[in-house]
Amino acid sequence: MTSIDTPRRRPDRPEYYMSIAMAVRARANCIGNRVGAILVLGDRIIATGYNGTPSNMPNCDEGGCERCANRDRYASSAGYDVCICVHAEQNTLISSARFGIAVAGADLYTTMQPCFGCAKELLQAQVRGVRYLHPWEPSDPELLRQYRVLLTRFPEGVKRISMPDPDEEWAVSRLREATLDTGHEL
Repeated sequence: MTSIDTPRRRPDRPEYYMSIAMAVRARANCIGNRVGAILVLGDRIIATGYNGTPSNMPNCDEGGCERCANRDRYASSAGYDVCICVHAEQNTLISSARFGIAVAGADLYTTMQPCFGCAKELLQAQVRGVRYLHPWEPSDPELLRQYRVLLTRFPEGVKRISMPDPDEEWAVSRLREATLDTGHEL
């Protein structure tokens, strides 16, 4: 039997879409979390996005963002008012708007659970559900309570997809920082 004849497991749709979101993430240039996202409507990808600075500005890895350049000064989930990075989820919505693509009723696949701001924007755009790979929550208990309430407003819910991520240490800042602190992989 040759490799051409060897049956392959066909990924189900959530795995398929999340694999594409991981491929999109490869373009992310944020020094923090590196995120890729796609919007799917009627089983068709209508937009992709990754996080980074606005077009025609220096990237994070080139010193373009104050928050990214000075991560020691900003706690997790803080300092977004000085961060110029556009989140992957935001970029899917912005790309859709730029090209006149309606997103109401779409589902978002993202490599990181959306932050508070992105969750609000996705709800306002009438995205019906979110599927994510890596968890994220605000560290402040009061904000966490409100964040969880916000997530209940998605008609199709917010659900984690469990699948391997060969680049998770590169993509997830807390994993990367833990490796740097201990000197070995987790």
